Amino acid sequence: MIGLTDFTMAEARDALRARTVSASELTHAFISAIEGARCLNAFVTETPERALDMARQSDTRIARGDARPLEGLPLAIKDLFCTKGVRTTAGSKILNNFVPPYESTVSQNLWDAGAVMLGKTNMDEFAMGSSNETSHFGPVINPWRAGNSNRNLVPGGSSGGSAAAVAGQLCLAATGTDTGGSIRQPAAVSGIVGLKPTYGRCSRWGIVAFASSLDQAGPMTRTVRDAAILLRHMASVDEKDSTSVDVPVADYEEGLDGGVKGLRIGIPKEYRIDGAPPEIEALWHRGAEWLKGQGAEIVDVSLAHTKFALPAYYIVAPAEASSNLARYDGVRYGHRAANTHDLTDLYERSRAEGFGAEVRRRVLVGTYVLSAGYYDAYYVRAQKVRTLIKRDFEQAFETCDVLLTPATPGAAFAIGEKSDDPVSMYLNDVFTVPVNLAGLPAISVPAGLSETGLPLGLQVIGRAFDEATVLRAGRAIEVAAHFGATPKKWWAA
Repeated sequence: MIGLTDFTMAEARDALRARTVSASELTHAFISAIEGARCLNAFVTETPERALDMARQSDTRIARGDARPLEGLPLAIKDLFCTKGVRTTAGSKILNNFVPPYESTVSQNLWDAGAVMLGKTNMDEFAMGSSNETSHFGPVINPWRAGNSNRNLVPGGSSGGSAAAVAGQLCLAATGTDTGGSIRQPAAVSGIVGLKPTYGRCSRWGIVAFASSLDQAGPMTRTVRDAAILLRHMASVDEKDSTSVDVPVADYEEGLDGGVKGLRIGIPKEYRIDGAPPEIEALWHRGAEWLKGQGAEIVDVSLAHTKFALPAYYIVAPAEASSNLARYDGVRYGHRAANTHDLTDLYERSRAEGFGAEVRRRVLVGTYVLSAGYYDAYYVRAQKVRTLIKRDFEQAFETCDVLLTPATPGAAFAIGEKSDDPVSMYLNDVFTVPVNLAGLPAISVPAGLSETGLPLGLQVIGRAFDEATVLRAGRAIEVAAHFGATPKKWWAA
């Protein structure tokens, strides 16, 4: 018999509508699951009382026939989204005790649709990381383990807490944010679905900023259908966000099973990189064959400037981060150093004590590339490269409808394995950062297992604001892959 935490979001929605389960029962089940899985460190803040209160209100609405689209569905929220009256830390000591007096637009959209908040998920500090090891609250542990090994693995980053919570069945779905792959990369290595929408599709208002021209919120779910459902209610135009785009939000679930017959699937040759495990190349080839077998046409395309995407990203993102993080000075809110001598000492010590090593590294890099004498040589040049990357995608989409690529260069690695090698860590985003630089939508879908039994994902990239086609192609991969593997709940043994 299926347990309550085994439901997909769509299944839970249908069960609630049929009144075969109550929102309170469903929420109780997930609260118990979270309490029994604290060793994963997926949550920074749990909100069981609020969740049960929201669930009771949902039950009342359902009973009187006034249910909203997400009524009674328990979700987790990445701790980068400000939640009114609930601590929001961005994974950092400098915001350890920050309680926002306002709600982010995305989370407010979810509550307005009837969703229930289980708590705030752990994350890399200020979303800077690819392994969820930079959090002030300690690393998140991937629910998956390799073979018969007991080594703890990373869940990917920065949305690693959300990925672990979904993969470990601690929530029906979760929100994430994606600046250079921080939804898709953790989704791939945790065996779930992660969708990065087009830049501007979801409001950034109330989301703690990392790199403002790259950040985008999106859903992290167990299935492509769940991603379609959740995105519809996360997305909206927002007058409080000048980068929010007034484009109609479709019913992404409708037409999801339309298939890929007649679609042209582009295979970018530049995504074949030296040193990638053969199983990644094999999975990519298998994915193309799956789509071809369903009636799609496979075409070769070129994204000539892809090789410059990673270095360009690690100039643009730190530059914007150094500006955004200047607001954390120990004066108005957040961590304030004690026993300081003057204002300059307060600034320096508060920031030194409040920021972790990776954040300090990126702030220093960003400040450097924006400084006099280096701005033109680094930042301006990186922005020019960004334009070329965007142009490559536009030209590719003249001959294809979506692109198919690997999501990551490998499976999850052990905690601590790459912590002392920033360049090796940054290479985990090699397949994902071009999408952010171009502002395009992309989805990671679990499609197979590595030789050691760990999940691997395939990525579908689409035209701007064409999430519907991206989801449809992702669904086709999901159907062909029959990925039914789940992590063994070793933490509950």
